[in-house]
Amino acid sequence: MSDTRERLVRCFQAVFPELTPAEAARASANRVATWDSVATSTLVAAVEEEFDVRFDPREIEKLTSFQAFLARLDRA
Repeated sequence: MSDTRERLVRCFQAVFPELTPAEAARASANRVATWDSVATSTLVAAVEEEFDVRFDPREIEKLTSFQAFLARLDRA
């Protein structure tokens, strides 16, 4: 597992502590019952802090899965 992926899994587990690492890597707003707007804001803040990035408010609405966050971080 890449360093970026491992760090992102930790961010997801901080926001969704019930997820195993494997579940975190497959997480999406459709799959995680507790993923709501507050969780999105918390997750965005955690990822921004961990990776020292800032997301444009317009792109946040597209960050609805682990894979979406990972793809965005790969572009950073």
